[in-house]
Amino acid sequence: MPTSDYPKGAHGPFRIYTPASLGDAIRHYRVSAGLTQAELAELAGIQRSYLSELESGKETQQLKRIFRVLRKLGIRMTLDEAEW
Repeated sequence: MPTSDYPKGAHGPFRIYTPASLGDAIRHYRVSAGLTQAELAELAGIQRSYLSELESGKETQQLKRIFRVLRKLGIRMTLDEAEW
């Protein structure tokens, strides 16, 4: 079962509650864009291994802090495709 509120293949928006749900959303949008992890990592200026950790839902210290702030504020993050 996906960690977002939407089934695999959905177009979003993705409600982000955990590092795993963030990873699901990143993977979904990367695949939808037709990019490999290596291609997206290069475009974003990050290591492919870090992108892989994000997509697998690894809880990094940065993500722990972000989710802690969101929880304390009683808010959630939602990702949706931009119109840029």
